[in-house]
Amino acid sequence: MAETMKALVLEAHGDIDTLKVVNDYPKPSPGAGEVLIRVGASSFNYHDVFTVKGMPGIKVPMPVVIGLDMAGQVVALGEGVTEWQVGDRVLVNPLNKAKGLMGEMLDGGMAEYCRVSTSQLIAMPPDVSYADAASLPVAYGTAHRMLITHNTVKAGDKVLILGASGGVGTGCVMLAKQLGAEVIACAGSAEKMAALTALGADHVVNYRETDFSKWAIQQYGKPQRRTYEGGVDVVINFTGGDTWVPSLKCLKRGGTLLVCGATAGHDPKEDLRYIWSFELKVIGSNSFYDDDLSALMDMIQAGTLKPTIDKVLPLEEAAEGLRMIRDREVMGKIVVTP
Repeated sequence: MAETMKALVLEAHGDIDTLKVVNDYPKPSPGAGEVLIRVGASSFNYHDVFTVKGMPGIKVPMPVVIGLDMAGQVVALGEGVTEWQVGDRVLVNPLNKAKGLMGEMLDGGMAEYCRVSTSQLIAMPPDVSYADAASLPVAYGTAHRMLITHNTVKAGDKVLILGASGGVGTGCVMLAKQLGAEVIACAGSAEKMAALTALGADHVVNYRETDFSKWAIQQYGKPQRRTYEGGVDVVINFTGGDTWVPSLKCLKRGGTLLVCGATAGHDPKEDLRYIWSFELKVIGSNSFYDDDLSALMDMIQAGTLKPTIDKVLPLEEAAEGLRMIRDREVMGKIVVTP
């Protein structure tokens, strides 16, 4: 009789309540060049909301175990695997270059076990927990690539971060502060604003009550076309939608708009006048690489970074955690321990 395991499974696109925890999902076996890991922790991202709902042009094979980010322990080796051993602790880069994203094109981390190509494995330092490691790839890896790998933020910069309370946002707040920036964090509640202040933000703005762009202009002055006075140096915007043009308006001449997503809409109104008149730079960051993830784990090991985790949930409560992300009730990451 085939072995089974517990998993959070998507069988058809729809709302989050279409997700099911099943106890008899087939337990995978590693093939050539693969390992089987016992999942120690997996974390959600807003991308998982899109996966459940369905995305135009992306055909997700069903059924599929969702969850991009995961860390765990190697428990079995496939044919030809010699560089890894049973017992190794590993973080998984969710991008399988041949087949696509874990939790979308391949079974992901919201299960007791997961089959993974050895090309996706990154060794974990001894003092990094599974929960902290599983928080990193999509959120903190993207933040690291935007700010550090692309060398976009320097000491003294005024950096305004939209969506600062989420996974990418909290990563941006902490990394920007480490780089010596003055951080303006935007969030939608007093509780999140207090948490962001505790995280190190120099200023917090409630975007539901205050126009963040006008606030920045009042605080730092109106950007000038012929000088470098007024405005902020960097805006980090992964929301898109109606926040796009206000982001352009509060950037100083020569300023930078960083973008890695569009949770509020990918086709915003544009105003090119600001881009050419103020010589603005728009820099995109797509995903992350192993070097970003290794650097982040080294920072955790050294005690200079601690991922912000809102809740650690059992698999039976995982769907509620994803609902919290969808409804923007989260400060940092939701981690699931299958």
